[in-house]
Amino acid sequence: MSSLPDPSASRAVIIGSASYQHLEQLPAVTANLRDLSAAFRDVLVWGLPEQHCTVVEEPVDVSAVLDPVHRAGDQAADALVVYFSGHGLRDSDSADLYLALSRSRENVGYTAVAYQHVRAAVRASKAERKIVVLDCCFSGRAARAMGGGDALTSQAAIDGAYVLAASPGNRVALSPEGETHTAFTGELLYLLRNGLSNGPELLDLDTLYQELRVRLRAKNRPQPQSVQENHVGRLPLVRNRARAARPGTVAGPVLDTDVRSALAVAGLNLSRLLRAAGRSRDALPVLRLALQESPFGGSDGSTLTVQLELADLLAETGNVREAVEVLEQAFHQTHNTFGPEAILVCRRLADLLQEAGNHLQACEVLKHALNRLEYRPPRPPDVSV
Repeated sequence: MSSLPDPSASRAVIIGSASYQHLEQLPAVTANLRDLSAAFRDVLVWGLPEQHCTVVEEPVDVSAVLDPVHRAGDQAADALVVYFSGHGLRDSDSADLYLALSRSRENVGYTAVAYQHVRAAVRASKAERKIVVLDCCFSGRAARAMGGGDALTSQAAIDGAYVLAASPGNRVALSPEGETHTAFTGELLYLLRNGLSNGPELLDLDTLYQELRVRLRAKNRPQPQSVQENHVGRLPLVRNRARAARPGTVAGPVLDTDVRSALAVAGLNLSRLLRAAGRSRDALPVLRLALQESPFGGSDGSTLTVQLELADLLAETGNVREAVEVLEQAFHQTHNTFGPEAILVCRRLADLLQEAGNHLQACEVLKHALNRLEYRPPRPPDVSV
């Protein structure tokens, strides 16, 4: 998984409350939700489809928070991102973290959402990479619950999970007066929108975390905390928007790949708008062009996403033979890979082959998918310097 999370196989749930009946108002949260959702959907950052990015604003009860998280967890095969912005609370009888609802009361845990339930929903997901971002007071308690030196570690560890918290367990997060965003999310958005001038082509969670610490420390603001399982922090999350803007950089093959990838994702988004408007046949030439522009072998998964959506649209419009050809091309590209995208290609190709009466070939494709599920390449050992 050295590429970006596949937008077609990923989900994000962005949750927050700006208005409270019994707690201080946090108007910056509204901008947090709006702008973080836009950043994830930006084709030059990640390109997550709008329908894969759920915004839960002003939830009034526990189910309004947990139902979308469970639903996204069930749907996500590659990445699941859960973000919360608002008040973090402590129960008077425990040291646990609670996420405030619009009617929550200080020191009364049952009026809020227990973080342990969010953690359980994330744990239940079969997503390859799970990411939790908490911009709230005392959010470091969630990081300690995911890993560290306390007794909760063995019970709370989540395979493939990364928790990024806005503040230590005993500190409050900041929503500076007069600023559009909260302190933590404002810096996160800056990095997503502007990138790192000296950074790599793709930014991973560890890089984002370290840069957040530097930027927040320079402003004397609470330091974020992080904890992870299975080195998820080393995996890319977003494109580095600053890469193409480096002064003195000569455009070469890598830059060309970036541009072609952006064009492919833009074509994807246009085709989705056309399909949503009932203009599927108009979307076909757009997707065919997007496939031509996709950088084969690129690191962001844009080619595979275009192939999957084009095959779906071709089958939907009766062009089953061409759909099979597109998926066979994708099958050969992912033949030796082990991620969820390879399984998805096998499944869709087998379905179309079966519909076309090619049952033996469909069985061979499904056998290959089972082999991919049963075998995982050995993880290289960590090297310490």
